[in-house]
Amino acid sequence: MRHPRSPRFVSRLTRDTLALILAGGRGSRLKHLTMWRAKPAVPFGGKFRIIDFPLSNCINSGIRRVGVLTQYKAHSLIRHIQMGWGHLRGEFGEFVELLPAQQRIETSWYEGTADALYQNIDIIRSHAPDFVLILAGDHIYKMDYGTMLASHVERGADATVGCIEVALERARDFGVMGVDRNNRIVEFEEKPDHPHPIPGRSDVALASMGIYIFNTDFLIEQLIHDADTPTSSRDFGKDVIPAAIEKYNISAYHFNDPVTGRQAYWRDVGTVDAFWEANMELVGITPELNLYDDEWPIWTYQEQVPPAKFVFDDEGRRGMAVDSMVSGGCIVSGASVRHSLLFSNVCVESYAQVEDSVILPDVVISQGAHIRRAVIDKGCDIPSGMVIGENPEDDAEHFYVTEKGIVLVTPEMLGQELHHVR
Repeated sequence: MRHPRSPRFVSRLTRDTLALILAGGRGSRLKHLTMWRAKPAVPFGGKFRIIDFPLSNCINSGIRRVGVLTQYKAHSLIRHIQMGWGHLRGEFGEFVELLPAQQRIETSWYEGTADALYQNIDIIRSHAPDFVLILAGDHIYKMDYGTMLASHVERGADATVGCIEVALERARDFGVMGVDRNNRIVEFEEKPDHPHPIPGRSDVALASMGIYIFNTDFLIEQLIHDADTPTSSRDFGKDVIPAAIEKYNISAYHFNDPVTGRQAYWRDVGTVDAFWEANMELVGITPELNLYDDEWPIWTYQEQVPPAKFVFDDEGRRGMAVDSMVSGGCIVSGASVRHSLLFSNVCVESYAQVEDSVILPDVVISQGAHIRRAVIDKGCDIPSGMVIGENPEDDAEHFYVTEKGIVLVTPEMLGQELHHVR
């Protein structure tokens, strides 16, 4: 008998899996970054979108049947997926298909994560997978789902929940679980006010990553049961998982690095501070998230632009970037960029200074502007001489300033209406 962890065994599991990515969230904690786009469509890492990470994990894991469930302000997300993820071959049974809220069963929008799948239950049945992998579309990480699938099968689980350890003070933002010695979940509470720590540890709790594997028949059964429960909020974390743990084998899968055995990289970039910090980590010499990994590439749609360009070498007017990442299409013209991340097609003009900042695509930073500890949204045209990030009171009057002092600037805040609404 072939060992259950063998590549052939795992490839059979991934081939028989349908992945469904929940990408319809509002992402309100990202404030103005999600004013005109869904959270999974927010740019990240210099050239990617957040949705590219779970999509790339699927492709790299050998899961090539993927549905993306969209709802809130989905145009840029849909456009990105159509342009960047249409390379799979339908004749081989491969696809990334869009599943917008379309009132297939109910006469309402998706009312929760479980309801989103329930409203597409006929599509799940039509694909006839053995397993359904349910993913959040708004987290940054690299993960081989095949390993989690193998664990799910080995344990004879009805469902498996991906989990990580988080600091106790942060655990109230997650679904927190308790497990027995066999990693069977015996307690599950969504966003508790007073989360319980892991036994033997007073500082951390075991938290859900929002990743679930279900045996398909079991999933359909639970979705129908949840839809028939009047008091349900139609959510996996609040309703489906807590209701199932008493009667069924719901297993916890610890997301650890296969080489070191330690907890692997995973970030919820759900706030402006967290978004800035995760991007700034990438600028470091050896960041925990390796974007230069040939064995696990992050795929995306990439606009065809020329290489980054640095011009002028005069004292006080030297085009340079230090400890920074600069994407294609950028021009740093007699300006200084330090410890920052520039997305594509950013123009930094003479005598401007950019430090500790994340500059999204198609931004112009005009002559003499100073920007520090900021996130500049796509399409902004920063006027000449403008100073951002040095006077908190002045920044708060014109822009959004986080608790940690990061300044978020959007075109609307500058009086530049990119999205005309009447």
